[in-house]
Amino acid sequence: MTLAMTSAPRPIGHHLRDWRQRRRLSQLDLALDAEISARHLSFLETGRAAPSREMVLRLAEQLEVPLRDRNQLLLAAGFAPVFAERALDDPALAPAREAVERLLAAHDPWPALAVDRHWTLQAANPAARRLMAGLPAALLGPPTNVLRVSLHPDGLAPRIVNLAEWRGHLLSRLRRQAGAAGDPVLVALIAELQAYPGGEAEIDPTAGALAAPLRLAVDGTVLSFLSATLMFGAPQDVTLSELAVEIFLPADPATAEALRARAAA
Repeated sequence: MTLAMTSAPRPIGHHLRDWRQRRRLSQLDLALDAEISARHLSFLETGRAAPSREMVLRLAEQLEVPLRDRNQLLLAAGFAPVFAERALDDPALAPAREAVERLLAAHDPWPALAVDRHWTLQAANPAARRLMAGLPAALLGPPTNVLRVSLHPDGLAPRIVNLAEWRGHLLSRLRRQAGAAGDPVLVALIAELQAYPGGEAEIDPTAGALAAPLRLAVDGTVLSFLSATLMFGAPQDVTLSELAVEIFLPADPATAEALRARAAA
């Protein structure tokens, strides 16, 4: 007879302590932010007191815990999750999905794309798809991981003129995201990207320029972009909270003109 070994669920106090330490807050700091006593917070973390549903949500808000993990905190405390997680094509998310589609379309001929929390492509405008044209089908998926496409030696990496700088920017951003969320998928993605050729040439993205540009060689022309990230404000759905729109703006007039010409061709 084979006995299946299962680990016991972690108490809510352990989760709270982990998130507090991840945010580098003392018990006193968090207690002040949450307007409770440090003694009460200590009791919650050690299991000497049980939090109410409202207290779990209050502490999660102060700790900036992602909605997906707030549901896990509620479950650990014995409560039902409160944040729905719908598929992006769910009718309930139609207004948000249509807003993203309009944003992507309006940004054309500049590239723009939407990704989930693991950088999996959800949507892209024609300008972004033109930049990925010609890449191996196996790399483009589906699913398509945007960071893998960017840094893989069979992807955009050979076309990126400032690969070391851009690679440093992406890895720095991904490390911050993984550290903030504690997501093992992101940790594994970091390890994969770091193993790609050129890892020894990584450059600190905080040095020098005010913003890390992307310089991409396309058809004999170097296109220069600045990037920005847009997210929904105050989302109450897990999927929406993890959806990000990455937009790329021409960094110089020559890039703007080249993108207009490519769109008109």
